[in-house]
Amino acid sequence: MCAALIGGMDRLKREYMTEAQKSGVKLKCYTGKERTISGSLGTVDFVVLFTNKVSHKARKDVLAAVRGKDVPVIMRHSCGISTLREALGEATL
Repeated sequence: MCAALIGGMDRLKREYMTEAQKSGVKLKCYTGKERTISGSLGTVDFVVLFTNKVSHKARKDVLAAVRGKDVPVIMRHSCGISTLREALGEATL
């Protein structure tokens, strides 16, 4: 299973990857500072979007990229490891 994490903190990137790996999910991390995320998003099973650490432009770009592809988007305001754990649990059910 492959997922994309949009937003979050740069210093927690390694912990995000480790937590996803524990759940059996390959995670692509984007901090939201990239110019265009949609071009490098590729094929993912679901997207986790941390809304407090991502720009409005990046959020719109991601939502436009997955529109019409039947890809679930899980939005959370918090960007901690426990929030990612909850989102991964919700998506892998």
